[in-house]
Amino acid sequence: MIGRLIAGRYELATVIGQGGMGQVWTAYDRRLDRRVAVKLLRPDKVAGGDEAGELRQRFERECRVTAQVDHPGLVTVHDAGADGDELYLVMQYVEGADLGDHLAEHEPYPWTWAVAVAAQLCAVLSAVHAVPIVHRDLKPRNVMIRPDGTLTVLDLGVASVMDTDTTRLTHTGSPIGSPAYMAPEQAMGGAVGPRTDLYALGILLHELLSGNVPFAGTTALGVLHRHLYEAPVPLRQLRPEVPEPLESLVLRLLAKDPQHRPAGAQDVYRELAALLPPPGSAHRAPGPLDPTRPFLRPQAPWPDQAAAPAPAVPAPPPPPPAHAPKGADLAMAVDEVKRLLDAGRITQAVDLLGGIIPAAAEKHGEHSPVLRALRKQYAATLMEDGQYRRALPELRRLSDEFASQYGGADRQALQFRYEAAQCLEHLGEPRAALAEYRVLLPYFEQYAVTSPGTPLDIRRRTAHLLLSIGDRAAARDVLTRLLYDAGRVHGPHHPFPAEIRRTLAWLGQVQG
Repeated sequence: MIGRLIAGRYELATVIGQGGMGQVWTAYDRRLDRRVAVKLLRPDKVAGGDEAGELRQRFERECRVTAQVDHPGLVTVHDAGADGDELYLVMQYVEGADLGDHLAEHEPYPWTWAVAVAAQLCAVLSAVHAVPIVHRDLKPRNVMIRPDGTLTVLDLGVASVMDTDTTRLTHTGSPIGSPAYMAPEQAMGGAVGPRTDLYALGILLHELLSGNVPFAGTTALGVLHRHLYEAPVPLRQLRPEVPEPLESLVLRLLAKDPQHRPAGAQDVYRELAALLPPPGSAHRAPGPLDPTRPFLRPQAPWPDQAAAPAPAVPAPPPPPPAHAPKGADLAMAVDEVKRLLDAGRITQAVDLLGGIIPAAAEKHGEHSPVLRALRKQYAATLMEDGQYRRALPELRRLSDEFASQYGGADRQALQFRYEAAQCLEHLGEPRAALAEYRVLLPYFEQYAVTSPGTPLDIRRRTAHLLLSIGDRAAARDVLTRLLYDAGRVHGPHHPFPAEIRRTLAWLGQVQG
C-alpha cells in the first residue's frame, strides 16, 4: 500500500489513523509538491449493493458543501473522489497533537485550557452550523492542537455521510459514530441538528475537566443506554476547583432533550469567553501547546447576523455575478447551466442560476413560465447541493405562487412545501418541520394510489423528528404502523421496511 498512487497524483506514505470504515495516510501531492493527508473510505464497510452507490453520491455532495466552509479552525479540503473501490478525501496536513493525546499528556487538564479548547470549538461550530452542517462525530480524536495553540477540527462532513437517516447501525449491526460522544437523539435514530454537536461538546468538556467521559460502558448498547437514562455526575463533585458557571454550562449541554440545551454555539461561546483568564494572568497555565494562546487576540465566531435565522425570515439571495446575462445571452446561459449540471459542477450551476434569474425577470416578467421554470431549477439545484438555507425561501415562494394560482391542495404547491419542510429538518428546526409534515400528510395520502412513496417518507421523517424531540413512545407508534404499510407497499424484504425493523429493534433494545 505504501507508495500507492491515488488519482494519479497523491502518493501514500504512512498510516496515521485507522478505523472500521477506513484509513488516514500522510501523502505527497506530486503536482503541487506538498505533504497532504488522505482519508480512504470503503463504502462496502457501511453499505452494500445499491446503498454503496448512494453513499458515494452523498460523499461527493458532502465534500462539496464542506469545501465551501471557510474558517481557520477547520481543516482545508483539497480534493475528493473515487479510486477503484475506495472513496478518497485529500486534506491539509495538520502538525500537532490530537486532543486525546494532549489530554493524556497533561492530565489533570487545567480548567482554563478546557475552557479555551471549548471556546475555539464553538467558534468552529458557529461557522459550520450557519451553512448548515452538523459534524455528528465531534470527539478528541477529531480535534488537533497545533503548536501555536490553535485548534483544527477534522472529518467535517464525513460522519454525516456515514450516518444514515433511518438507523444508527451498519449492515453488519455495528453502531455508526462514537457512542461515548453520541447524543440521545442521534443514538435513537432521530433527526440531528446543531444541538447534537453541542451535546458532544458537553461530553468533551466533561472529559477534559474530569479525565473521563461521563457515560462509559463495556458495550456500545450499554453506553447509549446511559446517555438516554442516566444523569451525569456534576463536575464539582469530581473536581471542586471547577467554577460553578462552568459546571452549570456542561450540565445544560448534556441535557437529554435537545430543546433544553443552549440555543447555539455562539451562546456557549459567550459563556465560555467570560470564564477565560485575561491575557497575562497568573492563572493562565503555561505550556508548549497552551490552548489559551489564541485568546491573546480573540478568535471570535461568526458575527451574530450569520446565526441561523428564524424559519419565517427568508435568507437574502446572493448578489448576481458581474457577468449576469442579459437579452440574447440568457438562452446561452441556460444551456451553460445544463452543461454544468450534466458535468456534476453543481456549485457553479447554482451561482450562474442566481445571476440568470434577475435577467429573466427583467426580460420575461415576474410571473412568466420561463422565470418560474428557472426558479424551480434553482431551488432543486440548491437542494441537491445541500444549501438548505438558500433553498428554503425559494421553495416557499414557489409553493405560495402555485397555491395562489391553483389552490392550496395543488400537487406542485404541496411538493414545494414538502421540500421546504425537509430544509427545516436539515436546518435543525425539528418542531417546525414536524408541524409541516403533519399538515402535509393528509394531502399526500390522497395521492397515495399514484405515488405511495411520499406519504411513507413523510411518516418516516415524522418518526425521526419525534425521536429527536424526545417523544419515543409516539415515534415507536408511528414506526410500528409504518412498518405494516411499508411492507404491504414494497414487500417485506425491501430496504425501506428492513430499515424500519432495525430501527424498532434498536429502539426496543435501548428502551428495554
